[in-house]
Amino acid sequence: MRLKVNCEDRLGLTRELLDILLEHQIDLRGIEIDISGIIYLNFPTLDFATLQHLMPAIRRIPGVHDVKTIPCMPSEREHNAILALLTALPDAVVAVDTLGRITLANDAACSLLAESQANLQHQHLGPRLKGVHVTRWLEQANPKPLSEKVVMADEPYLADFLPIWVTDESGEQSLAGAVVVFKSAHRVGQHFKVMRSKESPHFDGFINQSPAMAQLLKEARRLATLDAPLLIQGETGTGKERLARACHAASLRGEGPFILLNCAAIPDEAAENELFGYGPGAFGHNRDRKHGVLEQANGGTLVLDEIGEMSPLLQLKFLRVLQDGVFRRLGDELEVKVDIRVICTSQQDLAALVQQGQFRQDLFYRLNVLNLRLPPLRERQKDILPLSLHFCGQFAAELERPRPRLAKQLADYLCHYPWPGNVRQLRHSLYRAISLLEGDELTLAHLALPEQAGLPELDALCDGSLEEAVKGFERMLLERLYPQHPSSRQLAKRLGISHTAIANKLREYGIGKHSRPK
Repeated sequence: MRLKVNCEDRLGLTRELLDILLEHQIDLRGIEIDISGIIYLNFPTLDFATLQHLMPAIRRIPGVHDVKTIPCMPSEREHNAILALLTALPDAVVAVDTLGRITLANDAACSLLAESQANLQHQHLGPRLKGVHVTRWLEQANPKPLSEKVVMADEPYLADFLPIWVTDESGEQSLAGAVVVFKSAHRVGQHFKVMRSKESPHFDGFINQSPAMAQLLKEARRLATLDAPLLIQGETGTGKERLARACHAASLRGEGPFILLNCAAIPDEAAENELFGYGPGAFGHNRDRKHGVLEQANGGTLVLDEIGEMSPLLQLKFLRVLQDGVFRRLGDELEVKVDIRVICTSQQDLAALVQQGQFRQDLFYRLNVLNLRLPPLRERQKDILPLSLHFCGQFAAELERPRPRLAKQLADYLCHYPWPGNVRQLRHSLYRAISLLEGDELTLAHLALPEQAGLPELDALCDGSLEEAVKGFERMLLERLYPQHPSSRQLAKRLGISHTAIANKLREYGIGKHSRPK
């Protein structure tokens, strides 16, 4: 049983309180005094009759304002809160006294040390870890907080050593021991990656008002922090290189080199030199050693642009680099080991190239560990106008002129044009138009775009019956709108019908998540 006694701060009051407990033959187990005028008592549970006589007797003591039962003492509440906190912590936490002996260990620490709390009590922590001499640190005149890499149970940890100081009434401090927090190297790395993926500003420049682009950037932020090979696929002009640069900058290699090799722009005979470099005396000449892009990218990221254009011979040689991280320069017997992350881009369907025998299957599976697909601009209709306004502002600033207005007819046209060249085509078209613009409004007449080609699919619908044509058009419409509204509810809202009807049609035509298994 616990009592809380509110009283004055009067000399002798505590003694009178203890006399009453003695008079009632109550075994006092603990007493705590708060300077604000509260006395807490801890004693065994009393029967109702005894308590009925005790409470009035305490209230009659001069200076006592009130007395009532409470569930726990302040020290018990604080102790239980600390235990609950330590139990919830995933990191191992150990408290030691001034001699380095364990006084407290949470569940994670007991699991790490493979012993119970009771068995760990009074054991020395020092012999269980390598990297820091615990006792020597505690014996210093004024031990400071310390963060060091240590090895415990044959695993690396980042250990934070925090001294515990107790201050007496005169303000003098004395060392009471220390708390040691062990964080696994894996958890530290994961925390850093999560922080980088959530706080990285490197993706902020991408306009993503469309669902397709917003989903892509969400995935890119998560994959950027990983170190496995990344394959970025998308049509020409969608921004694959820019996305690769953002993924590099947001990764743990962001401070390292970023090297790009365009596999489509280099002849086969030169590509090997560019990739691997060559040793002195290669090709029968007294040349200096040349470092290829693999060595130049060491510690950073190597981007292989248009990987589908890589020759079969180069594919075979590059496969070994991915497997072992080693290669030989041309004309050199020495092996070179590199630490790089590989990002590949392609506007071709690599899986289809594998089926056609034009790309090595084993290399494809090594490169396609993580993948991102950049949506074409026609699947990002909500981004077209914001992109246009962004480019207009950018180009106007470069050309030192006011930003032009977009005529409504032009804005509508931009949003419905198919953009076969994607963002690059939009950018170049607007740059040309603004460069030649003499007024302050950009109209359709200023934009030199190829006429929209007829839709071959639409022409094909004319060959069948009316019912077949209606179904064919319905399928085409849903296929075109689904990437912008990738759920039955979103698409139903866009088309003004029930989501059940849309879900049935998506399932019927095998579109999106409702695709039928083949």
